[in-house]
Amino acid sequence: MLQTEIELLIIAALKSLNLQDASPALAHIADQKLGDYTTSIALKLAPKLKATPMELAQKIANSIPKSELVDRVEVLKPGFINIHVSPLQLFKQLKEFSSRNFNLSSLFSKKNKTVIVEYSSPNIAKPFTIGHLRSTIIGDAIANMLQATGYDVKRDNHVGDWGTQFGKLIYAIQEWGSLEEIERSPRPVKVLVDLYVKFHEEADKDKDLEERAREKFKLLENGDDQIRALWNNCIEWSWKEFDFIYKKLGIVFTENEGRGYGESFFDKDLMAVVDELSKKKILHKSEGAEIVEFTDEKYPPLMITKSDGASLYSTRDLATDKFRLKKYGKDIVIINEVGAEQTLYFRQLYEVERMLGWFTTGQRIHVGHGLYRFKDQKMSTRKGNTIWLEDVISEAEVRASKMGNNPSVSTSIAIASLKWNDLKHSPQQDVIFDWDQILNMQGNSGPYMLYTIVRAISILGKAGESDLENGGETPLSGDELNLARFLSKFPEVAQQATTQYLPSTLATYLFQLAQQYNVFYQTSPILKSDEKTKELRLMITAATANVLKSGLHLLGIQTVEKM
Repeated sequence: MLQTEIELLIIAALKSLNLQDASPALAHIADQKLGDYTTSIALKLAPKLKATPMELAQKIANSIPKSELVDRVEVLKPGFINIHVSPLQLFKQLKEFSSRNFNLSSLFSKKNKTVIVEYSSPNIAKPFTIGHLRSTIIGDAIANMLQATGYDVKRDNHVGDWGTQFGKLIYAIQEWGSLEEIERSPRPVKVLVDLYVKFHEEADKDKDLEERAREKFKLLENGDDQIRALWNNCIEWSWKEFDFIYKKLGIVFTENEGRGYGESFFDKDLMAVVDELSKKKILHKSEGAEIVEFTDEKYPPLMITKSDGASLYSTRDLATDKFRLKKYGKDIVIINEVGAEQTLYFRQLYEVERMLGWFTTGQRIHVGHGLYRFKDQKMSTRKGNTIWLEDVISEAEVRASKMGNNPSVSTSIAIASLKWNDLKHSPQQDVIFDWDQILNMQGNSGPYMLYTIVRAISILGKAGESDLENGGETPLSGDELNLARFLSKFPEVAQQATTQYLPSTLATYLFQLAQQYNVFYQTSPILKSDEKTKELRLMITAATANVLKSGLHLLGIQTVEKM
């Protein structure tokens, strides 16, 4: 990457001044008139060296080796070193980005590092709601970015298929349900949800039902054939809906034949985890329950087993991570994309895993997301008030079809719009769900991004078979130079977004690129220019289309050729 190569030039300058341990930490400059990259290294080093920042900055600038990468170096108050990339280098990169064979992944070296990204994680027999969309698409985008930048990525779906709630559901099915009705239903999970809601309605009137439900779950734990068969049915009924949703969203998991490892998979490993905690004297008794206490009261105690010996999320998550350690080795990184409300829990979990000696700092990462916000609306499975994701997707498709596209294109626009509306925000932010904004053809929206690509593709189609890759060394200036500069930053932005686990960083860059190109299109004639200018502007158009398509694909957004 260009940024890395320029950093090496500055490091060489620092070494020539016997400043070997310093790191330049280049940053992009927002105002391109001031340059492409800047470093504040002189400001950091000056106090230690008892020098003025401006004098030191000038010394470093004068020591930067001559290179075809750099047009000029400027020192600005109070001690910034600004680097202007040479137009010739930007032109070379522009040619690379405009190539029909452009591939972002080719710009990154393979890394000997396995990263497990756990995301989506719906619950069996519960609705796949609009609330699950955030984890699903944010996690997928993070996995895409990691893979593109050279990591070996494993995509896991930690499905909730175990727990006392299944005792309630099984009781409800046996008491009020019909297996035939559930089987016949086009959406069997909806029938299961209705039964689950009914259980709670009846349990409010009859407190004995809770105990009967616990008895059903105990039978499930003990392997009762009838109860286990019913539980397996619930899993298969649920996956009918999950498969439909994932296909619509273009989501694919790699683990356990594409279904991920559900909680039940680790049931046999729970006691081994409890035993290890006990042997390492990490586990303590508290009113019959088993807990882990943290030094200096860093966090509240974490319960590992209940007083009746029943397992908890913590037990199952520990068993899951021990399995991953055995399967992929001790150097793995595990990312949990789970709601921000679980932040404390994951801090506790990661600390326990550190105490066990399983992981060190940086190996366990929680990416927490905020909520979707709706006016006067709260989601609760128990009360039966929920917004089903399948219904949201269907509504998006209906609205997108009114743009006059064929069904296939309408579906792509609908999914792109839903994803973009989320991913343009930082994961930690709450997101307002507003149809008028989601499917708006103007401004920061999915349709706007797709249309920009369609516009560029249309221009290239009208130009015919112009060979963009054999253009001469046309000097870059004016708007062409500004766009080339902005395009050149794509790999670096992708790297930054990956490192920070922030798809929104990439989305912001792509939107700014789309804006710049659309202004360029309005102010700079492309097909009606003289031959040399036309060739350059077609190259910029092709590079813009490639970068936008590549960036959107990293975000999990399928592009279209026509709208």
